Amino acid sequence: MIAMQYEIRLPSNYDMEIIRERVRTRGHALDGFEGLGFKAYLVRDTQYAPFYVWNTSAGMANFLYRGGGFQGILADFGRPVVRHWPGVAFVRGDAATARFATRRITRLAPEANPIDAVAEIELEKAPGLHSAVAGVDPRTWEVVRFELWEEHPGEEGAYEVLHFSEPGLEEITAG
Repeated sequence: MIAMQYEIRLPSNYDMEIIRERVRTRGHALDGFEGLGFKAYLVRDTQYAPFYVWNTSAGMANFLYRGGGFQGILADFGRPVVRHWPGVAFVRGDAATARFATRRITRLAPEANPIDAVAEIELEKAPGLHSAVAGVDPRTWEVVRFELWEEHPGEEGAYEVLHFSEPGLEEITAG
């Protein structure tokens, strides 16, 4: 499992309806993408920030480098930084739909043993949770915790899910 996200920051006067229409007309393109666990098409304020969980590195590579879909982002917005985290934990909640998302990124303390720190990462089911994933970037030693919710979680900065592609959701396993 590999978690991945890029953020497209848009001008403050940007018409977000353009992004909503983009997702309405193009979002279904990844509904059956091989190697993809899920893609949450996320927006907040003036930001478009899709979040992916890949079941295979080949699927991720096909998307990014082999014409599998990323060319649309490149053409319309330029080349964003693509963050990715090898997955360490995944849990499927009881919620049937994913309408909102939260993401928290924390850095491991310099003195932390990464083996112990990763072993302590736990994701717990909660009412309204659709799914949650955790990953660690070994370059920066950042831990990402990403959660999808059926209802707004009440956290400032939560994302709205415009579309949810889930071709391999049931095959996701933690790394």
